Amino acid sequence: SERPLPFHSSRLDSVESVLPYEYTAFDFCQAEGKKRPSENLGQVLFGERIEPSPYREEKSIRWASRWDYILESMPHTHIQWFSIMNSLVIVLFLSGMVAMIMLRTLHKDIARYNQMDSTEDAQEEFGWKLVHGDIFRPPRKGMLLSVFLGSGTQILIMTFVTLFFACLGFLSPANRGALMTCAVVLWVLLGTPAGYVAARFYKSFGGEKWKTNVLLTSFLCPGIVFADFFIMNLILWGEGSSAAIPFGTLVAILALWFCISVPLTFIGAYFGFKKNAIEHPVRTNQIPRQIPEQSFYTKPLPGIIMGGILPFGCIFIQLFFILNSIWSHQMYYMFGFLFLVFIILVITCSEATILLCYFHLCAEDYHWQWRSFLTSGFTAVYFLIYAIHYFFSKLQITGTASTILYFGYTMIMVLIFFLFTGTIGFFACFWFVTKIYSVVKVD
Repeated sequence: SERPLPFHSSRLDSVESVLPYEYTAFDFCQAEGKKRPSENLGQVLFGERIEPSPYREEKSIRWASRWDYILESMPHTHIQWFSIMNSLVIVLFLSGMVAMIMLRTLHKDIARYNQMDSTEDAQEEFGWKLVHGDIFRPPRKGMLLSVFLGSGTQILIMTFVTLFFACLGFLSPANRGALMTCAVVLWVLLGTPAGYVAARFYKSFGGEKWKTNVLLTSFLCPGIVFADFFIMNLILWGEGSSAAIPFGTLVAILALWFCISVPLTFIGAYFGFKKNAIEHPVRTNQIPRQIPEQSFYTKPLPGIIMGGILPFGCIFIQLFFILNSIWSHQMYYMFGFLFLVFIILVITCSEATILLCYFHLCAEDYHWQWRSFLTSGFTAVYFLIYAIHYFFSKLQITGTASTILYFGYTMIMVLIFFLFTGTIGFFACFWFVTKIYSVVKVD
């Protein structure tokens, strides 16, 4: 059916500020006596205070086509199609290369190791088989690593489910704030997997301080995000912006965290600690093996820096459009492509980390746990560098408050991205190491 469209205003924006304001904050026309529509949690977090406006669109527009004019006016649409296809081709080519090298080289290694006669060739062992007695030695700072893995798992599942729903059209741009609401609710409900994963790995690292582990999983990473968020909110309050979250909403978010997320994390941790520790395919020696002098390329830092380049290469184009939608007030609607890029990112992080892990094991360096997490997690550092470049080259933001807000919110995104990519890298390496040492014969 065709009917006139009433206009509502969500907020007033400026290219020179990230501070949104309510439509009625300035002396514009007031829509007297009109009922104000309610906002969902996502809209409140984004500072969208929906106000009725005195205007109506008298021209009849089909209800189903009401968004077409926005989508048709979107800039860079054709560039985005080309860029995504280009990125896909590059990543699939690299994935094929990595997979081929890994499968062929590993297959030869395993065949050679298993053909060796244990008595005659024991002295001639070389490469990654040499470190079989140390490969599952618990890492230093195992408590922190297990907490990061728990939080990373929570973010990974949350991102997957949110993007999957967005692809199916449940979280369309027409339903403003739905994406953020869905993400927050999912994060709260996914406390159980976070507690379970953190407890399971902490136990396999030989840790016994389970209370500290579960408290850190519940409060460390969410606490950092909330503290940053609260400081940003104080600045918004001081500036009188509509993005300042009302006190009641802040209390509601804290209630969700303390009353739902934390108990669910404790339940997950209880089941994680109750289960037996993860069984490793090889025994760990009592005396640690000495690691030989490493070449420049197999030292930790160069490997970690190189490892983040490949995953960042496949997401930076999407990153430009996402940053545009957040800071340049453009609408983001290509969730199908974003989901595809998410899958590509998971594959690329896994393959890049496994490849570097294999080289380090061949160089007889068995400290793979933190390195695998940091190698793919370093993608977040490139994300931060890109966000700084975007701020100076694309935005016209002026004012101290806006600058602090931009970098404050960017740091939250960087932390979430670090935990997310790092967890992917660790799980990929854990699977890889378990697999290769379970198929090789060890005396």
